[in-house]
Parts: sequence; C-alpha cells; structure tokens
Amino acid sequence: MKKQVYLLFFCLIFGFLFWDTANNIAEKKEIRKINVNGECLTSVPKDRTAITLRVTTLDKNAATSMKMATEKMATITDYLKTIDVKMQTTEFDSYEKTEWNHELQKSENLGIETRIAVEVSANSPETIESVLNKYAGQQDIFTENLRMFTSSETMKPALEKCLGIAVEDARTRANALVSTNGLKAGKLLSVSYNNVSYNERPYSNFRLMNAKMASAESMDTGGSLVSKDTEITVTVSATFEIK
Repeated sequence: MKKQVYLLFFCLIFGFLFWDTANNIAEKKEIRKINVNGECLTSVPKDRTAITLRVTTLDKNAATSMKMATEKMATITDYLKTIDVKMQTTEFDSYEKTEWNHELQKSENLGIETRIAVEVSANSPETIESVLNKYAGQQDIFTENLRMFTSSETMKPALEKCLGIAVEDARTRANALVSTNGLKAGKLLSVSYNNVSYNERPYSNFRLMNAKMASAESMDTGGSLVSKDTEITVTVSATFEIK
C-alpha cells in the first residue's frame, strides 16, 4: 500500500514538473521580439590646444648628435614644467642622414641626425601661444602640428550620453513599427553598438596674433587657428520585447 502511495506521489510531482517546464517553454516561445537600429549625432567643443616641439641635431659623431639633442630637449622640458601644460614624447630617433649629390651623382653621408619631439597641450590657447613664441625660429627647434582637440575627460560623458540617446531612438523606431497593431516596444532584451565614429566640422576661430611661426595647415589666411568641434556618431542595434 505504501509503495502505491509513494508511486502515486512521485507521478504527481513528476507530472507537475513536466507541466511547469512545458508551460515555461511555451511562454518563452510566445515572446515576440523586434530588432531595430538607433542613431545619435552630437558634437563636443574642443577644449585643449596642442603643439609639437621637435629638436633636430646633426653631427658626424653619433654620441655627439644624441647628446646635443637630449640636452636641448632637457632645457625645453625644464621650462615646460614651470607652466600649466601636459607633455608627451612622440619621437626619439637617431639615424644616418644622406643627401644626393647631383654633381657627383652619388649619395653622400652628412652625419648622424637625432630627432626628439614632444607634444605640448594646455587648456588655454594663450599658453600654447607663449610656447610657440618662445621656441619658434630657434636653431635646431621646430614647431609643428598646431591643433585643437577634445580631451578624454570631456569626450567620455558625451559619448555615454549619446549611446543612451541612440538606444532611445531605437525604441522610438520600434514603437513606430508596431503601433499600427496596437502594440508597443517593451523590455530591452539586447543591444550592440554597431558603430562609433568621430568627425570634425567648422565651429569657431581664435587668434594667435603674435605667433612668430606656425604650421601652414593649421593657420587660415586671416592668421587664425581654425578650431573644429568633435562630431560623434553612434549607431546601435537593439532588440525589444513586443507588448
């Protein structure tokens, strides 16, 4: 008798579990989904100005060439440490320099050339202007790549906000597609970022009127450094539950 009761109890439990599992599977199959793309376009003003200072020295002796360059760059960096700028070494190279002699129709060894470059950036354009005026035109020192850019501290929150806007744009598009049937987009089931790109467009000018020398690409005909804000484009693919 007890065995029959246990068997009956076991069958009831097994039957309930089977029914519950089958019901869950059926419910999952009934979930309707919609996948749409969303997009965000925004722009962020550039908040830092940068210039590259490059030291170039040439000597028949490699050790002398390198010593001349490192000593001159050390003097520059000592000064830069006294003002509110950030520095990053972008080049350190020493190589044999040759030049083609047209009269002799052969290549001649001029010596060992050493190049050291450091990018200097600051929040204030006037700070970079002072650096430009101090070193432009000095022997063995070259100023180049005068530009503006958006710092990572400014870019990160703008990008995160744009990602959220792109997801909401996807939801709006999903609602537009299913609303004709009296439905709407519900829970966000998944999202992937298809594309994140940065472009530039004209935004504003600022003057470097006292600059002694600057890169031709960076200066417009009026003597102004043309600043462009950073344009962000984000595209997402989002899947929503249809309710």
